[in-house]
Amino acid sequence: MSHWPDRRILDLLGVELPILQAPMAGASGAPMAIAVGLAGGLGALPCAMLTADQVRDEITAFRAACPGRPLNLNFFCHQPPAPDAERDARWKQALEPYYREVGADFAAPTPVSNRAPFDEQSCQLVEQLRPEVVSFHFGLPRPDLLQRIKASGAKVLSSATTVEEAVWLEQHGCDAIIAMGYEAGGHRGMFLSDDITSQIGTFALVPQVADAVRVPVIAAGGIGDHRGLAAALALGAAAVQIGTAYLFCPEAKVSPAHRQALDNASASDTALTNLFTGRPARGINNRIMRELGPMSELAPRFPLAGGALMPLRAITDPQGNSDFSNLWSGQALRLGRHRPAGELTRDIAEKALALVGRAAFS
Repeated sequence: MSHWPDRRILDLLGVELPILQAPMAGASGAPMAIAVGLAGGLGALPCAMLTADQVRDEITAFRAACPGRPLNLNFFCHQPPAPDAERDARWKQALEPYYREVGADFAAPTPVSNRAPFDEQSCQLVEQLRPEVVSFHFGLPRPDLLQRIKASGAKVLSSATTVEEAVWLEQHGCDAIIAMGYEAGGHRGMFLSDDITSQIGTFALVPQVADAVRVPVIAAGGIGDHRGLAAALALGAAAVQIGTAYLFCPEAKVSPAHRQALDNASASDTALTNLFTGRPARGINNRIMRELGPMSELAPRFPLAGGALMPLRAITDPQGNSDFSNLWSGQALRLGRHRPAGELTRDIAEKALALVGRAAFS
């Protein structure tokens, strides 16, 4: 499939298809990246919740299965929050009725929920392992670290949720920009503002970002099949990043309860919530989101909100109960199909290219 109308991402990243697998922390790993990479897309490994040794193991598995194929390592760029014992206490107090209900020890110390931001150790790992692509969420790392990443030969991507963020990312060295629409599942990549009302939909965001920057644009959010890819290309994107559709694949590392929720939730049953980590993220509605409200001022800053939920999850998750678990999903979940990730990748690309070809000659 070599007749894509826009080859900028294909040439920049060394892929055959304009499809990037979203790096979904906790839900994807080497098996998913391998399947997408072998199909011609860009596989991704989420690194924010992995140790350095785990990252090495994942990359080793990918390189063995996909020699010569490019790989994307994804990191978070948040600033660790300042301690706030009063806020932590108020948040845990709001959860006390649930502790009593499930029999969790409310007096026990609260576990720490952590996601590591990109730092010196992460940069050294990139320099040692030399991935072809490094992507970021919540902005970019310090300029000196970013310079070292680029010196290693890696292409740099990051998510923008507004035109202003896209312009900032281009000015600060991004080689391509992921335009992340409101529909997308998981954490919002917003970093210049925490105003959730500033977030707009993918197909309003993509053409405006494409007009505002010179680097290639990758559309993300609400894209689950070939029609989304064809539409994104028509609006000025050079590629798409797909997340939720891959959660339905056998390579996805989702719990049985999460998989059941993906299968049964209606198209309108997702919401942005900060309850699980402290940052807005889109997931399928569950009990705690309905009873506390999906967005709460009580939730500690990212990534600490999840700590007080850990004792609840430790009891309920093994029971297949998702009342207190994040069920990340985008708004296009009803486009999901149970099929291998490689097959899904090729099918989306082939059908989209046929649509693009028909449009060109109509």
